[in-house]
Amino acid sequence: MREKGCSREELFSFLARKRGEDLGYGRILSSMCTRPHPVGVEAEALFAGTNLGDPGLFPGTAGIERLLVERLGELLHCREACGYATSGGTESNLQVLRMARGLAGVRDPNVVIPESAHFSFEKACDILNIGIRPAPLDRNLRMDPGKAEELIDRNTVCLVGIAGTTEYGMVDPIRALSDIAVDRGIFLHVDAAFGGLVIPFLPEPVPFDFSLPGVSSISVDPHKMGMSPIPAGALLVREERMLAPLSVATPYLTVRNVYTLTGTRPGGPVAGAFAVLEYLGREGMRSLVRGCMANTARLIAGLETLGIPRAVSPDVNVATFTCGETPPGWQVSRTRLGHLRIVCMPHVSRDQVEAFIAAMGELHA
Repeated sequence: MREKGCSREELFSFLARKRGEDLGYGRILSSMCTRPHPVGVEAEALFAGTNLGDPGLFPGTAGIERLLVERLGELLHCREACGYATSGGTESNLQVLRMARGLAGVRDPNVVIPESAHFSFEKACDILNIGIRPAPLDRNLRMDPGKAEELIDRNTVCLVGIAGTTEYGMVDPIRALSDIAVDRGIFLHVDAAFGGLVIPFLPEPVPFDFSLPGVSSISVDPHKMGMSPIPAGALLVREERMLAPLSVATPYLTVRNVYTLTGTRPGGPVAGAFAVLEYLGREGMRSLVRGCMANTARLIAGLETLGIPRAVSPDVNVATFTCGETPPGWQVSRTRLGHLRIVCMPHVSRDQVEAFIAAMGELHA
């Protein structure tokens, strides 16, 4: 650390240079995050320095968090849903397994997840000492509910389905998983970190949320398709009693207990997430999703015209292809099966899609 501080000009010149080393979103086709909406950025700045870890000191910010949970609960067909704003899907999934383990009270817990589940479940199970039982996928890369049920035993504390898989953009058969959860009396968590703010705005949304009686909890990330500043996730549960295993006494704060994982929690991203959803409304989100899905369809059609087949037909705005080479200068990714993967986020314009198709055409001519 410097003995004497530097000038503002020197500092921000350095910071600008370092920011310039980051990749711009112009050619990023692999990220599930996007440019934050200007309204979200403005709201975040207004609430900079607020701490939801001690909500009694910031009752206005805490009120916005409650409104965010209420809005998301209403969108996911349970206005009475409870929960809180997390740092994202990884924290939400960790907390869900911690919650489910506490509710079940078994000695040697395990969780049944699809093979397509996000790697956050590996981290969560390692931390919590919970066994993982991956269920096979069907030919469309969705969880096979029959195979999943075969993996459930008396020590299974949670069944997990994904609504918008990270790699292929598929929605697991949540209705079938809900039926299993009801029949077996088991906790069902839906990881909708990505799809939670896509599926409700599709013309014919597949049931995946609290409208299904077996769904106990849902994770959704506004910092993905909700275009809020990072980090902004949310964990919602159907009934408040489910949160009991997460409660920890906090004798020196303005509240007597909390059920959040982190202590200090920034209020800025929460305000940003709420602001974007309020500003856009359902109409704005439908338009946003419609554009992203149209770009996804165009990308698939364009590459297939070049003889590059899709790996699977996605349910949300993620496109994957059986393809070896990719043009330089474009930031794409690969799935664990080796397929080319592109996410058509709000920052991915039609012009970018056309430019990428053209680049692929030159490469595979």
